[in-house]
Amino acid sequence: MLKKLVLFDIDGTLLSVNSVNRRILMDALREVYGTEGSAGTHDFAGKMDSIIIYEVLHNAGLSDGVIAEKFDKAKQTYIEMFRMQSKSTDVVLMDGVRKLLDELSAHSELIVGLLTGNFEGSGRHKLLLPDINHYFPFGAFADDGASRNELPQVAVEKAYQLTGKRFSEQNIIIIGDTEHDIACARVLNAKSIAVATGSYSTEELKKHNPHILYKNLCETDIVISEILHSSIN
Repeated sequence: MLKKLVLFDIDGTLLSVNSVNRRILMDALREVYGTEGSAGTHDFAGKMDSIIIYEVLHNAGLSDGVIAEKFDKAKQTYIEMFRMQSKSTDVVLMDGVRKLLDELSAHSELIVGLLTGNFEGSGRHKLLLPDINHYFPFGAFADDGASRNELPQVAVEKAYQLTGKRFSEQNIIIIGDTEHDIACARVLNAKSIAVATGSYSTEELKKHNPHILYKNLCETDIVISEILHSSIN
């Protein structure tokens, strides 16, 4: 019987994509809007792809209306370019991730999914390149809401559609590398496991009060025990 819902962020948590991701987004925005705005230097960490596009183009002086008019084309252009141009060598799995996913998949009482700011088309491709996409039968993506904090409930609903089980707050775990992942857990009063494998240090993550904080996900047995046996008081 399913007991726990485990939701993973992608970038900085499961894997790292080299500069090709930023370069492709810049190319796509230039093709559609004639400018990449501030995409060359903008902080992407933990943000939804849709929000990133608006923020970097606002910095080039474009209005919401102008951005919205061509947004769908820009999104699809980026996804198609990413699928065509990115290679497996562009993606590095974070330490301990493959072993952790293998172990989690062996636990029938767990269902594992995604809660990410990626568009589904590009996010899924990031997972396909290192061959970990099959671990995640569902997910909540940037396509599913206007803000990141809308995505936790979307993920819970998708889990219900897939399994027929309504997961209560004490049985949901959200794993991520930024303050935004911690905030997503707080939306559901779920457990947050923060991991300092992205751009946030352990000291920075600690300021946002995650329930659990790890340097990385290498201690497989400890992470799984935390997922299986502990709950929020």
